[in-house]
Amino acid sequence: MGRGIIFFLMFVTVDVVFGNVPSNCLRCICVVETGCRMPHSGSGPYSHCVMDVGSYSCGPYQIKNAYWQDARLKGGSLMGDWLKCTADWQCSASAVQGYMARYATSGRIGRNPTCEDFARIHNGGPNGFKNPATLSYWLKVKNCLGRQDTNVIEPLKSQLLEKEKNYTGNL
Repeated sequence: MGRGIIFFLMFVTVDVVFGNVPSNCLRCICVVETGCRMPHSGSGPYSHCVMDVGSYSCGPYQIKNAYWQDARLKGGSLMGDWLKCTADWQCSASAVQGYMARYATSGRIGRNPTCEDFARIHNGGPNGFKNPATLSYWLKVKNCLGRQDTNVIEPLKSQLLEKEKNYTGNL
């Protein structure tokens, strides 16, 4: 019984992390935002943030506080703290998934969302999928998708694969 509960919880967590945005699309959004690195700009609570258009964007996906607040409506508590979440690889990815679960839906955009929709919404907000100003961002993500760059490390994927390996080894 105990293993069944643990097994169930593991899949609930993975669902939140991987959600609707395919892993290659999520990776390329991360690559375009920060080279898929955790930013470091000094010390203190904003050390993983950069000032962007008058407010901080934080973590590997450059998430603003308002984006994180919206993501919580579909993505759960997300550590209950924007700065803590965006300093954590898994929580940052879950925030992107939560945001997309809210805004990148077939009901909202009139079709099944694609990586282009996810990227443009990430960059331009809820209606970014139809904003011409997000096309240049999408082209960067598309370029990343086309490179199939095996040298770009996706820390989140590595961490999850290691957790899965450790979990299945304990069965």
